[in-house]
Amino acid sequence: MKARLSIALALLLILSLVLASCAPAPAPTEAPVAAPTEAPVAAPTEAIPPPPAPEYIEFGASIPMTGKYGSLGNMVLPGYQYAVDAINAAGGIYVEEYDATIPVRLTYYDDESDPTKAVSKLESLFSDQDVTVYLGGAGSDMHAATAAIAEKNQVPYCGVAFALWQIHQQGYRYLFSPFPKSPNQAKDVFEILNANVPEGERPTKVAIFAETTDWGKELGGLWAENAPEYGYEVVVYEEYAPRTEDMSGMILKAKNAGAEMLLALPAPPDGIAMFKQMAELGWAPKFSLVIRAPEGVNWGTDMGTAGEYVTIFPGWHHAANFEGVDEINARYQEEFGRPADLLTGPAYACVQIFADAIERAGTLDREAVRDAVAATDMSTVVGPVTFNEDGTGNVLNPLIQWQNGQLELVWPPEHQSAELAYPAPPFDER
Repeated sequence: MKARLSIALALLLILSLVLASCAPAPAPTEAPVAAPTEAPVAAPTEAIPPPPAPEYIEFGASIPMTGKYGSLGNMVLPGYQYAVDAINAAGGIYVEEYDATIPVRLTYYDDESDPTKAVSKLESLFSDQDVTVYLGGAGSDMHAATAAIAEKNQVPYCGVAFALWQIHQQGYRYLFSPFPKSPNQAKDVFEILNANVPEGERPTKVAIFAETTDWGKELGGLWAENAPEYGYEVVVYEEYAPRTEDMSGMILKAKNAGAEMLLALPAPPDGIAMFKQMAELGWAPKFSLVIRAPEGVNWGTDMGTAGEYVTIFPGWHHAANFEGVDEINARYQEEFGRPADLLTGPAYACVQIFADAIERAGTLDREAVRDAVAATDMSTVVGPVTFNEDGTGNVLNPLIQWQNGQLELVWPPEHQSAELAYPAPPFDER
């Protein structure tokens, strides 16, 4: 009996196991989902204040206030000073980096028309004043020396009274000059004459007196190269060293060759000696373009009638109808008793260009300012200004002439204060 019961229990156990294996698996239970949590709110951060602004934006200049270029430097300095004063009267230049309007301080030295001293002055300005920009002096040979220092120190440099072109072909990145250059002056003189003097009356026989300096040789060669293209013949080409006292030999060559036009670029003392000897020897060209020497007001007083009818390419004239010229003339009249001198406007324009570049750059970093100057496209007291890749400026090149003891703007017509006086009469008929 017990055996049967054990067998029955075993069969029942086996049957329950079989039934359990055939039953469906229980459904899995899902893991509980966590309730979404909100992102943490960041604590408010304070705006980072701009760095403290410097007391001044430093502009530095080395200018020939004395020496052979003293008459030029004394026209340049007022232009720089007037422009700085105008900026500071308006509060200064806004510089985004500091979120501040900062006044300009101009520090300048007299280099006595000595390139070596000019170089030393610029080095001092760099080390002592930490200048943001350099303002150049006057005279192409002076700029040729100081531009190299600007390049070494990587300081943007703006120069006027500076027509030398070849210095711009040396790869300098920091050199800028909103001033007519030799290639312009070499062509413009012939184009202006052809536009103003009828064919048959033009002074087609040309004498060139070239100073034995870099600029003298550059411009003298370009005049000679361009003359035939415009219908002119170079009958005399003479070179002379600066400070030559006796110029009678080349003057007599020009007279004997029947030269009707003189093209020259003497420094002021040489130009005065040249024209006094021309008057003594009786050679009066019908037309004279004499760059540099007649730019100072002392030409009119020193030369008298012998200095009449001479023309120049100084880069500007107080009769130019550009915005801001009237204000310059008014201040110059009050201070010196005459309208602004020829180089004052171009100097003023340099400061305008730097102020505009600094504001656009938004920083006093010299490299950024340099890049902003290169991208200049603005109106100044010398008119519209842009720069070529080599730092030469695209600017107006007005022709100025001495008439009745006054400097008159004779070209272009839209700015002229008088018509071109041509031909120049003999010296003894003036």
